[in-house]
Order: sequence, then C-alpha cells, then structure tokens
Amino acid sequence: MQTERLYFREFTMDDAPLLMDLNSDPDVIRYTGDKLITDLEEYKKILSDIILPQYKNKMGRWAVCLKSNDEFIGWCGLKYLADSNVTDLGYRFFKRHWGKGYATESAKAVIDYGVNVLQLKNIVARAAKENTASINVIKKLGFVYLKDEMCAHDPAEVYILK
Repeated sequence: MQTERLYFREFTMDDAPLLMDLNSDPDVIRYTGDKLITDLEEYKKILSDIILPQYKNKMGRWAVCLKSNDEFIGWCGLKYLADSNVTDLGYRFFKRHWGKGYATESAKAVIDYGVNVLQLKNIVARAAKENTASINVIKKLGFVYLKDEMCAHDPAEVYILK
C-alpha cells in the first residue's frame, strides 16, 4: 500500500527498536494507555504476540515510511478486536511528524484497503476525549460519533464508518 508521500510495510522482528523509539516519547503515548517500556525484549514480545499475528488476516498495524527517504515515521492500520467484534483503525506517529497530514493520508489509504479489499462493513476509531487532534482526524475521515466509553482507563469517544 502507498500514498503520494508514504508507503506501508509489515513490521518485522527487526523493528523492535523503532517501536521502542516511537513509544519512548511520553507525548506520543499520552492518550494510548500504554506505559513507558524501555526494555527491547518487551517490544519483541509485542511484535511476536500482538502485531505480527494480525497479518494472517490480511490486516494489522503497518509501519509507515516516507517515500522520499525511507524514514519510519510511525504506524497505521486496522486491527480486529475479538472482544467487541469490530475492526479498529489506529495510528501513531513521531511527534516531529505531527501536523503534516500523515495521519489523515495514511488512514485514508488503510480505510480504502479495508472497505475495497477486505470488504469490511464497519470500521471503528477511538480516541481519548482530550485528544482533540486525533478526534479531528477521525471526523475528517468521515467517521460519525457512536458512543462514549472507557478506553485504557480514560474517557473516550468511539466513532464508526459505515
């Protein structure tokens, strides 16, 4: 998958340091509910147990890279949540890349893939109520408000794209 400025690839076990670097910024994980992890082995476990198995269903969180220089700037993708039987859109980028439209650009490509290739009928997106930047991206993508819920111990808004 690719867009005008970005390309997507599956994560590999060698990407553990990239994830650790991304999540080492408290502002990046501020609204995610993730704790600050500084152990590379923990990121390898996240890759092997959570991220990589998603690819067998032709979805998952994909590494997002700039076409111009191959720089890893974050991730975006779809994740099936079995406990609630929904497919969730998620994204996370290094702070130095915020405000450049990468979240919207990558999410549009991922949604197009989900709808046109995977034939998904409903995709949800969640954001902490205080995370207005992410909520603005979700709305810009055409999602409509569904409900409030707790997400990672924070009040969140849930949106749906039908």
